[in-house]
Amino acid sequence: MSAHIIIERLEFRGRCGVTAEERAKPQPLAVDLELAASLDPAGHSDNLADTIDYAKIAQRLVEIGTTQEACLLETMAERFLAMLFADFPIAHANLWLRKLHAPISHVTRSVGIRIERTRLAQQLSQVEPKPAPFLVEQLHRLPKGLVLDVATRGGRHALHLAAHGYQVDAVDRDSAALAQLAASATERALPSITTKAIDLEQPMPFDPGFGHERYDVILVFFYLHRPLFPFLIEALKPGGVLIYETFTIDNYTHHKHPRRWEFCLAHNELLRMTSTLQTLHYDEGAHDGVEGPRSTYTAQLVAQKPLRPVHLA
Repeated sequence: MSAHIIIERLEFRGRCGVTAEERAKPQPLAVDLELAASLDPAGHSDNLADTIDYAKIAQRLVEIGTTQEACLLETMAERFLAMLFADFPIAHANLWLRKLHAPISHVTRSVGIRIERTRLAQQLSQVEPKPAPFLVEQLHRLPKGLVLDVATRGGRHALHLAAHGYQVDAVDRDSAALAQLAASATERALPSITTKAIDLEQPMPFDPGFGHERYDVILVFFYLHRPLFPFLIEALKPGGVLIYETFTIDNYTHHKHPRRWEFCLAHNELLRMTSTLQTLHYDEGAHDGVEGPRSTYTAQLVAQKPLRPVHLA
């Protein structure tokens, strides 16, 4: 017998917000769930061990929601779904996660996200994402050595470069994502990846601690925080290479993604912010294979820090 298990308005206080200030104080969140599962054994045995324990589901959701920070509700919802499909024999999930008192003018109730997911779709979503095509195309330009992967998220680029013999420092503000990256590196016998949790968008003056002329390669993909550029350039060794790709304002115009235009580069802005480096490759426009079947508008840059001049006696 197929049945639907329903949990309505499971409330807890969690740290979820785009800014560090919003995440500093736990805020009221709520989850509604509808889970499809087979309950045939329980219908005959009347035994809790033969069905899905509502209390365990609620306990695990609250545990994740109260102990793990997230910038986006989408991130927290994906963590919930990953746990549900991994820990419980469900075939289908419909999840509604929302902020009960969102800090948005004129919103009198809640804001949130609904996700509907089958077990097959969840399994497909867990397949390791491939590195960005631009990184693969430009791999031959990158000198061997130490790499800084900025805003690594799930670490797809860190894993790719480590597999090619690079030592990688991966930084991100999502400690849960970094823990998953460390686990993936261990599974793949890639001890050359180190991780560090750091909020790169703290108010200035702020030093992210990248160091002085430390890295042979610095890579940034689909992340833009303009105050970081002087630190990125400072952290490159002479002869080191910066590889960068992210959305341009054209992507916001055509696809309304990212959600805020401030997260997109203006035309030629990436060149201006890296003008002290030698441009090895630059392309700005529509690119295929970045995000699904549609063209994505990005700026792609490979730039090298000049070598120090040799002074002859």
